[in-house]
Amino acid sequence: MSDTVDTTAGAREGTTPARRPGYGQLLRTPGAWTFLLPGFAARQPFAMLTIGIVLLVEHTSGSYGSAGIVAAVTGVSMALFAPQNGKLADRFGQRAVLVPGVLLHAVSVTALIVLALAGAPLWALFVAAVPTGASIPQVGPMVRARWAAVLGGSEERARLLPTAAAFESVTDEFTFVIGPVLATALCTGVHPAAGLIAEGALTLAGGLLFAAQRRTQPKVARRRGTAASGPAGSGRARVSALSVPGVRVLAVVFLGIGSVFGGMQVSLTAFADEIGNPGVNGLLYGVFAAGNMLAGIACGAIAWKAGPRRRLISGYVGLTLAASGLWAAHSVPLLGGLGLLVGLFIAPALISGYTLIEALVPAGARTEAFTWLTGAVALGQAGAVSVAGQLADAHGASAGFVVPLVGTALALATLLVLRSRLTPKASGLVAARGMGHRVPVAVD
Repeated sequence: MSDTVDTTAGAREGTTPARRPGYGQLLRTPGAWTFLLPGFAARQPFAMLTIGIVLLVEHTSGSYGSAGIVAAVTGVSMALFAPQNGKLADRFGQRAVLVPGVLLHAVSVTALIVLALAGAPLWALFVAAVPTGASIPQVGPMVRARWAAVLGGSEERARLLPTAAAFESVTDEFTFVIGPVLATALCTGVHPAAGLIAEGALTLAGGLLFAAQRRTQPKVARRRGTAASGPAGSGRARVSALSVPGVRVLAVVFLGIGSVFGGMQVSLTAFADEIGNPGVNGLLYGVFAAGNMLAGIACGAIAWKAGPRRRLISGYVGLTLAASGLWAAHSVPLLGGLGLLVGLFIAPALISGYTLIEALVPAGARTEAFTWLTGAVALGQAGAVSVAGQLADAHGASAGFVVPLVGTALALATLLVLRSRLTPKASGLVAARGMGHRVPVAVD
């Protein structure tokens, strides 16, 4: 099976070879800015929610433990309901799901704020946290689905799909740099509830603006009895994304990535407290996030010859090796360097996984597939926050750093054993794309 894409075929046949994909070409895609700008605004609050909950509940209850549990309930709820939201978006359209979703989220966040400020019992906060997490708008997966839709109409545009995946990874990481800082500033400088109030308001306004962009919305999957387009579903009725074996493998892989995010957040905080310098926490996490952003930018600028499956495996091996040294780091420079290295390997793994979705999943189920991966990250993060917190409390920050190592090692083992399921069922050289087009893809 081929490991590479032959980008010189057009030249041999006497045709003009495709231009090298790049960010400039990507951002000149007709209609892209109409969903990119409102999409960025709509997903910015996603990074504000967890820290906003922690700061508000800790203020009202005096317990970081209680605050962490409420935040974890929100994360688990989001992970469980996100794929269902994605499935509904594929079936009925993004607007039909997004509008009632952001309205419900605004109401749920308001209820959570009121209950916390009123000193309600912990179980009441749990009750409010469930719909708050379940209604988090899945704007990131929806933007990725729109990229797949607008880039799938021609062979030249389809070559930009890996660049689009890299661009979205950088955007996500940029969101997670800005969001927590904004929420913290509002909670500490204005009012403990200000971060969550801003989160709810931005979600509502950004979500409605994004939903209003109908022209770039992916077409609704056709009902039963019609063929589903895409490499894995040609000639068949619409199916669930989770029925594709490769999606299940990728979900496990992304659970491991979530364990890195969750384990790093808690363990870096514990490390900063142990050395008596809490302020260094933001610096260390910023270095980690910067590594992710830099790698994401580079991934989108490189014309890859290796296929996404091989890139995913290589990146994950590097991620696991980098995470294996975190527990032994006892100085700020060393931990910062290792954190940077871990971040550098996360982006290639994320981007390769999202790129594989394009070849594995029918067009009518891609939003659902993207939300399964996003939900897997959130679920892995929620579990890692809980486990790493308990380990750090009992044995120190070093024990908490074991969580990213174990999470990535287990996910890597799954990836290596089941890597054959990441090969599209279509021909190894081409995969269906859009309405009747077929474009070369690397499958290894």
